[in-house]
Amino acid sequence: MASYKFINSQRINKSLIVPSRLGFLMFLVFLIEISFNFRLNFLGILPLSIPHIFGVLFAPLLHGGYLHLISNLVPFFILCFLLYYFYDRVADHVLLNVYLVTNLVVWMVGRPYFHIGSSGLVYGLLFFLIFMGIFRATFQSVLIAISIFIIYGSIIYGVLPSNGRISWESHLAGACVGVVSSFYHSRKVRLSSF
Repeated sequence: MASYKFINSQRINKSLIVPSRLGFLMFLVFLIEISFNFRLNFLGILPLSIPHIFGVLFAPLLHGGYLHLISNLVPFFILCFLLYYFYDRVADHVLLNVYLVTNLVVWMVGRPYFHIGSSGLVYGLLFFLIFMGIFRATFQSVLIAISIFIIYGSIIYGVLPSNGRISWESHLAGACVGVVSSFYHSRKVRLSSF
């Protein structure tokens, strides 16, 4: 049986591809908005509006300002990288579920205003990585979960309605999708880098 190193430069490079591309796309959309002084919020999720169901695809690429973009982009990039580094065999499936199912749930049950931003992705990835540690209960998966919880655990309170301008529905939906995905995959996947 081959032994793996915890840090593998080839795996690092491969794991950076998807978060870099999606992160660049988020930044590019924001750059276009500010360059042309044109808001694309109408491409967000407007719950139960058939003409706005396309928001399921576009909402995570849209952000309301620099702070909104950075506060979503940094944790998304880190968590997505960790997903692809440690769970590369299921990473595409998990990311697709977190992206589409989260936004579809928001479209079905969210409050009747435009929901934008990639925070649902962030919560989905965060909860997936933490609950993989709980469900798998291996030394490596628990270590990853604890490390992530120490760094990002405080944002868990974002699943509760607290600020009317924040889409807590996206946070809660992402968290639920992350937990369900981790439960489903916990019995099938081995950590890729160990």
